[in-house]
Amino acid sequence: MTSVEIQGNTRSEFGKKGSKVDRNNGNIPAVMYGGNDVIHFTVTPAAVKHLIYTPDFKIADLEIDGKHYKAILKSVQFHPVTDQILHIDFLRLIDKTPIKVEIPLRFKGVSPGVKVGGKLIQQLRKIKIKTTPEFLVDELKADISKLELGQALRVREVIIPNGVEIINNPATPVALIEIPRALKAAAALAAKENEKGAKKKK
Repeated sequence: MTSVEIQGNTRSEFGKKGSKVDRNNGNIPAVMYGGNDVIHFTVTPAAVKHLIYTPDFKIADLEIDGKHYKAILKSVQFHPVTDQILHIDFLRLIDKTPIKVEIPLRFKGVSPGVKVGGKLIQQLRKIKIKTTPEFLVDELKADISKLELGQALRVREVIIPNGVEIINNPATPVALIEIPRALKAAAALAAKENEKGAKKKK
């Protein structure tokens, strides 16, 4: 698991007024839930950019007032116009305590359908899982090496690691091999030619 080290500082003022002061000072208000404590703190935009602006799933290694915590990103609030980060929610990781997270889905293998001109369409980029910190993974994989033209791969066929439960509907498609128009046209033409040939033989 990849982790990002983030330095945090405890907040002295809460509420809208405190948040405004924090933002004016170039900091982002944040909160961490999990366990018996709710911790309010601030982080800098530079400290969290590699955690937020990435397609990868990463763990936050937080240091707040000398104490270390492992956490995951739960939600991020952006300004609707400027896209400035307004607030971040973290969830603390506690051993043997179940969590629900979304992690990236990646493919392995080469599809025979792609080899003959088909196009791989990924319909689900993230999978929602339930697990505990000991079994947490940063991605799931699905094998597309048997996908032919027009075929789809579903959630039930995603490779599930030990200790992980997938929450998505098993029948949901995650990928399909699209048949290009040119191939469809060629197939239709070939079918017509075969039909004409069959009629002539009669």
